[in-house]
Amino acid sequence: MTTPSPGPALVVMAAGRAKRYGGGLKPLAQVGPEEETIIDLLASDAIGAGFATLVIVVSRESRPPIEAHVRRAWPSSLDVRFALQPEALGTVDAVLAAYSQLDGAISFGVSNADDLYGLEAFSLLARHLSQGSSTNALVAFHLEKAVIGPSAVTRGVCRIGPHGQLLQLDERRGVTRRSDGRFDTTDDGSPTVLEPAALVAMNLWGFHSSLEAEFRMAMASTSGREVLLPELVGQLVERPTGSVRFEVLRTDSRCVGVTHPGDLDLVRADVAGQIARGERPARLWPDR
Repeated sequence: MTTPSPGPALVVMAAGRAKRYGGGLKPLAQVGPEEETIIDLLASDAIGAGFATLVIVVSRESRPPIEAHVRRAWPSSLDVRFALQPEALGTVDAVLAAYSQLDGAISFGVSNADDLYGLEAFSLLARHLSQGSSTNALVAFHLEKAVIGPSAVTRGVCRIGPHGQLLQLDERRGVTRRSDGRFDTTDDGSPTVLEPAALVAMNLWGFHSSLEAEFRMAMASTSGREVLLPELVGQLVERPTGSVRFEVLRTDSRCVGVTHPGDLDLVRADVAGQIARGERPARLWPDR
């Protein structure tokens, strides 16, 4: 599935170990009415939004089942490529693993493989990338629309400048919904209570290829430690020189995904509701 296509590429990170999920491959969790998986719905949204190439980053363990599923369930006309991340060294390393499949693209998108971002969010990112801007991008969701269950999660809270640029990305841990709609945290950060309208990062990015050098330097200085994209981006945007800029693309759409085993039924119900409201097609690939 490597027929060249016009339009931006999306790197889909599917090599994670899913420690909190308790085993199994989250991207292949069945959440649709006809047993469609999370990665099926994500791919359909991305293609519908204008992405032309999907580069799926896999581990040695996840590659056989994910590749077999994609070849069986997706149209053969899609430009789908696989990139191997040999070691579990985090999401920065996952992006580096994908470079060999990007054909020298000037810019590209990056997403998780176990979150459903929705057509609107992907469309915002695809338009930004198609404009040829040298500015990196982050798609930001309202916190109240990026937490699906009662279990604690980690969310990157954004501080945004007057011209829509990302000034700070603060990873907040132990985020749980309160009865009044606000959110508690269990870390030592401030504020201790987050507002529902707070904008958060959900690992939906647009990167200019010039960041490759930054990614490689970050990995070279870690001595085998995982490096996460929110962590590195937070460091880059806080540099006094302001040499690396991220534009924040705000969306009102929901981002739902599976972090804990109990989230699976919640995501299934959310997908069913999207279909009932006409927000998502009942059948992903009508020509199959």
